[in-house]
Amino acid sequence: MVRLLSALVLCLCLGSWALAQQDQTPNSDQSSEQSREAQAERDNEAGISSSRDTKIDISPPADDAKSHPNSGAAVVDAEEEAAEGTADQDGDVQEMHPFDPHRAAKDLEVGDFYFKQKNYRAALSRYREALFYKSGDAVANFRMGECLEKMGRPTEAVVHYEAYLKILPEGPFSKDAHKALEKLNAEEKDTAPEKESARP
Repeated sequence: MVRLLSALVLCLCLGSWALAQQDQTPNSDQSSEQSREAQAERDNEAGISSSRDTKIDISPPADDAKSHPNSGAAVVDAEEEAAEGTADQDGDVQEMHPFDPHRAAKDLEVGDFYFKQKNYRAALSRYREALFYKSGDAVANFRMGECLEKMGRPTEAVVHYEAYLKILPEGPFSKDAHKALEKLNAEEKDTAPEKESARP
């Protein structure tokens, strides 16, 4: 019997609490609405706007047609290709190879490991791969020059040393690249008369 009475009292208490909450809900909606309005007023005073209220202007600049005279033709061509169904699935811009500087850096690191082990073919392969993922990498060009020089391919080494100097003329390996170029060019001059005398 005591349990029944306690359950009844508990139900009455919960019911009265629920009724009290229903009476307070309209007031809380009014207070939250008032707080939102007050926040909006403060934001307007501070020059801050809500992103929902901001309209983004996507119209081109006034001098766009003069600055980029052929841009309209590109848009028309893209629309025509889309209408004809001849447009690429990926759009007009297509990469010839992926650009991944992190992978290029890893390839350089592994290439340096192979170079220290005097495995020049493996190092050369890794440096080539680094240039595939980051074509203008100066260090990869320099390292390829070193590999090719060690492998007895001086004309290819010269190309990569010169590429390094073109990218970083005052870089950390520029002195070494200049020395290597002088050495390879001197060797080229020394072997040139021998090659000419060997011809019939």
